[in-house]
Amino acid sequence: MTPTTQPLADRIRPASLAEFIGQQHLVGKGKPIYQAIQQNLVYSMIFWGPPGIGKTTLARIIAAQTDRRYYELSAVSAGKAELRAIVEQVRTTEQRDLFNQEAEDTPRGGAVLFLDEIHRFNKAQQDFLLPYVEDGTLILIGATTENPSFEVISALLSRCRVFTLEPLSVAEIRQIIEHGAAELGVSLPDEGMAFLAEFANGDARQSLNLLETAAQLYAGESGAITLENLKDALQSKHLRYDRAAEEHYNTVSAYIKSMRASNPDAALYYLARMVAAGEDPKFIARRMVIFASEDVGMALPTALVVANEVFRAVETIGYPECVFNLAHGTVYLATAPKDRTAGDAYFAALEDVEQQGNLPIPLNLRNAPTKLMKSLGYGQGYEAYTDADLLPEQLHGRKYYKK
Repeated sequence: MTPTTQPLADRIRPASLAEFIGQQHLVGKGKPIYQAIQQNLVYSMIFWGPPGIGKTTLARIIAAQTDRRYYELSAVSAGKAELRAIVEQVRTTEQRDLFNQEAEDTPRGGAVLFLDEIHRFNKAQQDFLLPYVEDGTLILIGATTENPSFEVISALLSRCRVFTLEPLSVAEIRQIIEHGAAELGVSLPDEGMAFLAEFANGDARQSLNLLETAAQLYAGESGAITLENLKDALQSKHLRYDRAAEEHYNTVSAYIKSMRASNPDAALYYLARMVAAGEDPKFIARRMVIFASEDVGMALPTALVVANEVFRAVETIGYPECVFNLAHGTVYLATAPKDRTAGDAYFAALEDVEQQGNLPIPLNLRNAPTKLMKSLGYGQGYEAYTDADLLPEQLHGRKYYKK
């Protein structure tokens, strides 16, 4: 195997839609992205889905197959200065192209800007993008692992089409692994292939990275990699906090449980671990908003107000200063009294809904917008302030909320 610094996942990256594996609901014949490329109707869009499923590759293919200039940024490291530089470059090249319209190699108008992890851009940065997307200077393709409804400002979101990308199937992962093994010139036993496909958990990049590590360490002259080689290579990898992997969920679980146990010291420790690993501060703040109602609840109703203000502060300020808001909220919620009765009452009511279905609503509680409905007794006998049982007849006497 010839040494190279280019990662395997990048070396075997598909260059056309015909080579692309997965996401057939979007790229299959007659599907939205296939049609957009075929008809050269490229528009701004958001790719939402887990890591390692082809978001970056798909953006590059769209630009290449529609003959558009392509720019790529990561919202983790880029800011307004980088965006401004791209806009200036696009406008300069467009003006130059006006004098070269007869040239066959002149790219079509509307440069594609691929913005990875768009959820990392704060509101001001997203606002900066808006006019250039609106006037067609840039065709934005944003990629995010987070729900764009929460992470992308409504004005920008309304100008983009959101496509949900799915984790790759085991069969699709195996295809990609086979391609990677061929690129490396190594062989894998069936059990090794099965192990890699299972290890990937829908993320092709993970399996390719492990395959490449094993090949570098163990393939030798024979080019054979065993299951044991793969397991040993996995142990040698540096463990890191991955927002889509187990450590992410373990850490946030420990954070929530520490606040639930009214232990601010442990909660602050797990908060610091998430922040140090680069966790999205809005993700942490959202967990606080949920916790304020789920665990603090009626014991201190204003906890929800504090948690919402923490979220707003985090959204406005961002790192690094927002760590003070996160710490403030964490200590407040951890030391607050706890009461889960409101949530427990809801789930008790939900159980009756699921078991008994849509029971008839008492006539006096029904809406009566027409004469016919009034003649049928809808709304008759309704009293705004009453001690009467207002549940459907079959549930009279049921108590969900226990003070």
